[in-house]
Amino acid sequence: MEGLRFKSITFMLFMAFLVWSSSLEMCSARRGKHWRHSRATSASLLKKKTKSHGSSHNQHHGGSKSPKAPSHKTPLPPPSPKPVEDTPPLPPQKGYSGGRSATFNVLDFQAKGDGSTDDTKAFEYAWAAACKVEASMIIVPAEYMFLVGPISFSGPYCQANILFQLDGTIIAPTENEAWGKGLLQWLEFTKLRGITIQGKGTIDGRGSVWWEDYPFNDPIDDETRLLIPLNSTMERNPPMPVRNELSAKMPSIKPTALRFYGSFNVTVTGITIQNSPQCHLKFDNCMGVLVHDMSVSSPGDSPNTDGIHLQNSKDVLIHSSDLVCGDDCISIQTGCSNIYIHNVNCGPGHGISIGSLGRDNTKACVSNITVRDVNIHNTMTGVRIKTWQGGSGSVQGVMFSNVQVSEVQFPIIIDQFYCDKSSCKNQSSAVALSGITYERIRGTYTVKPVHFACSDSLPCVDVTLTAIQLKPVQEQYHLYNPFCWQTFGLLSTPTVPPIDCLQIGKPSKNRIQSDHDSCRD
Repeated sequence: MEGLRFKSITFMLFMAFLVWSSSLEMCSARRGKHWRHSRATSASLLKKKTKSHGSSHNQHHGGSKSPKAPSHKTPLPPPSPKPVEDTPPLPPQKGYSGGRSATFNVLDFQAKGDGSTDDTKAFEYAWAAACKVEASMIIVPAEYMFLVGPISFSGPYCQANILFQLDGTIIAPTENEAWGKGLLQWLEFTKLRGITIQGKGTIDGRGSVWWEDYPFNDPIDDETRLLIPLNSTMERNPPMPVRNELSAKMPSIKPTALRFYGSFNVTVTGITIQNSPQCHLKFDNCMGVLVHDMSVSSPGDSPNTDGIHLQNSKDVLIHSSDLVCGDDCISIQTGCSNIYIHNVNCGPGHGISIGSLGRDNTKACVSNITVRDVNIHNTMTGVRIKTWQGGSGSVQGVMFSNVQVSEVQFPIIIDQFYCDKSSCKNQSSAVALSGITYERIRGTYTVKPVHFACSDSLPCVDVTLTAIQLKPVQEQYHLYNPFCWQTFGLLSTPTVPPIDCLQIGKPSKNRIQSDHDSCRD
């Protein structure tokens, strides 16, 4: 009886084992094949991701031993950048775009882009994120208008080669509270390596709210002391085309719209800068600057609104741009060398100028400047060099070539008695000018074709004129013949009109510059 009971229990246990084994095999069959392939796929993707880290998305993974993944696999999501301290969580990294390692859209940082909400903080957060990633991109998208207050996109600890993709519009605040007692710049990029601003967007300084106070606290950059109107009257300061409709007065210090300081390899292309309170685009202490295919647009009578302002900058190329403003289209100041400007349309405005230099008895050094293949229309001056009495230093190695002027008051001008006040003190020291070449300057003028006014103690030397053809257009001013004072050089070809006042050769008693005056590296 005991034996029969033992056999019976043994048989029941065996049957239970068979049932359990069958169930386990069926469960494994349902999920085992897919699970094994998923493991293989994950391992393969991980190996490929590790090998291709930091490379372009279309790089081939040659030599990989990973098993071929099935067609139905799901790719791993791209990694997200680490959050930046003291900023909101960053949006997911957008992957690779045109060699850019990461993109940061200001909309992802809570920018509204409605033209009325203050988006300054969003731009600051986007910059903080992009600053940490080499070759990153900040996107300011099209069809949005961003109200942004004074802001500095600053290094020097940012990664190199950041791209600021501007396709929307950035506008400046028009309330005086946003500016405090006044600032020298609105949008500033400082101490960066390889910074590019490009796109089809606009930077709008809404400067009419600042221009209303002109001319009470602004210097006057003009040559009105050389003009005699036909009716003996002249409106020195014409009214601004747009008036400030706000009751509060703006600060006396007017900001530059876009400024770069202490940066290397700077590029600005495609964008429009308009209605700046003062200068539109400024480069200060920069090396390696490229500006092309961009526009500046402000009324011709907007005060002190230089188009592009250069100072203490070297190796600069500006080309294929349209500059419409109320002051110099391009202004080249002290410390500039190796500047090449070509294929630029200028006007209205005050032409293309070197200076003013030497103000308040300062030393100025400018060398190796080339301006060629440019069109200048309806401006006060064409190509100009202007220095103050009492300055020191030198301007040397300047070429103005193939310049087409149209209805320009003074196409060619050197003014070493420059003064933007009602009167200036006579002083004997001067910034020395030498090696100035004018060739193929052609077109029409409305006041005087050539005006050379050089220092008595330090005359202009090596001034060369070739193929000058300028014809008068009678407008609102008396017409004058060419004028020269203490200007020495060479007439390579006959000129129209004849410039007989240029003294051929060198002055007999030209003062030799002292070491204090000379400009040496």
